[in-house]
Amino acid sequence: GLEPTMGTVMTQRLVVIGADAAGMTAASQARRRSRQLDVVAFEKTGFASYAACGEPYYISGEVDPIDKLIARTPEQFAKAGIDLRLRHEVTAIDLDRRVVEVRNHNDHTTSETGFDTLLIATGARAFVPPMPGVELEGVHTLRTLGDAEALRSVAEAGAGSIVIVGAGYIGIEVAEAFDARGWTVTLVEALPSIMARTLDADLSVAVVDAIETRNVRVLTDVMVERIEGDGRVTGVLAGGESIEADVVVLAVGGRPVSELAGEAGIALGATGAIVVDDHQLTSAEGVWSAGDCAEVRHRVTGEMVNLHLGTVANKTGRIAGINMTGGDASFPGVLATAITRFHDLEVSITGIRPTDAEAAGIDAVTATVSGLTAAHYMPEASDMTIRLTVERGTGTVL
Repeated sequence: GLEPTMGTVMTQRLVVIGADAAGMTAASQARRRSRQLDVVAFEKTGFASYAACGEPYYISGEVDPIDKLIARTPEQFAKAGIDLRLRHEVTAIDLDRRVVEVRNHNDHTTSETGFDTLLIATGARAFVPPMPGVELEGVHTLRTLGDAEALRSVAEAGAGSIVIVGAGYIGIEVAEAFDARGWTVTLVEALPSIMARTLDADLSVAVVDAIETRNVRVLTDVMVERIEGDGRVTGVLAGGESIEADVVVLAVGGRPVSELAGEAGIALGATGAIVVDDHQLTSAEGVWSAGDCAEVRHRVTGEMVNLHLGTVANKTGRIAGINMTGGDASFPGVLATAITRFHDLEVSITGIRPTDAEAAGIDAVTATVSGLTAAHYMPEASDMTIRLTVERGTGTVL
C-alpha cells in the first residue's frame, strides 16, 4: 500500500535513501533545523551510521566490540525524531508521483512511501573484477560492517594464507590486520607501484620497504588471472605463479551506487556518480544527493571527481541537510585528504601530486624534505618524509 506524504502546511516529509554517514548527517541536520519535518530513512543493510574506516582495526582485534564503530543507534535516532528503518531497500524512485518503492527484507513485503523532499545517499559498493573464481567461498570484499564481521570471523579461526588483490588504502589496511594475527600475507597490485593513485612512485617504494619488513610479500605490476579452487578458494594465479590462499580479499576500489538515481532520470556524471551542484542539489527538483554516490569538485584542478571518504560524506551530508530545510550553504569542494597506516608507518596526502598537476596543465615544482617526527633526543623520534608540490611562479600550494 501507499504510505502518503505528510505534505501539509505544517509538515513535510523528507525521505533519505541510505543511512550511513551522508544520509544520517543530512537527516540529523534537517531535523534539528526543522522540528516539524517528518524524516524517514531507509537502509537496506542491518547497520546504520557506522565508521567504515575502522573496519580493518576491528578485523585485527584492535577495535572491539563492533559496536564501537557505530556512531548512533536506531533508538538514538528515534529520540531525535528520525524514523530509521533497517533492512528496507528502496528499489525505485517515481519523481512524477513523488514516491519511492520499498522492499522490506524483514517480512519480504513491498510498499510505497511518499516524499516531499528526497535525499539519495546510496553510497558505494566494492568493485568485483570480472575474473574466474570470484564466486568461490573464501573470496571477500570489505565495505560494510557485515563484511568486517565475516573477515573478523575468518581471521580469528586460525592463521593461514591470504592473498589481497589491490594495494590501495583498504588492501594495505587489511594486510596489516591479517599480519597482526599471524597470517601469511601476499599483496598483489596490477599497477607498477602500490598506492599508485595517491603516492608518487618513489615514495611508494618506502611504503613497500616498510611492509616487507613484516614478511608481507608485495607483488607489483602483476595481474591476477584467476582465483583457483573447487567450491572453496585454494589459491590465486597471478603473473603465471600459483599462490596458495585460504582467503582472498578483493580490494580494487569501489563504484558509486547510482543506478537507482539513473533509472529515475536523474543525471549522472562522467565518473558514474550523481551530478550535484555546490548545494548538493541534483538535476531533479527537490532531490539532493551526498556522500560516496555523488560527485564533488576538486578544489585544485576544478574537475568533478567521485571520492569515497567519510569526511566528504559527513560534510556534503551537512550541506544537504541545511539546504533541504531552506538554508543556503555551499560545499567548496575537496582536497582529497586521506591517511592510512601499516603498523608504525603512517602515510597521508592532501591535494595533488606532480603527475596530477601535469595532467591538469599546471606547471608544478616539488621539494622533498626528510627529518624526524620529534626532537632527535626524544625516544619516540622516527623518520619522516614530507613532499611539497607548488605551482611554479606563484608558489600556490597544490
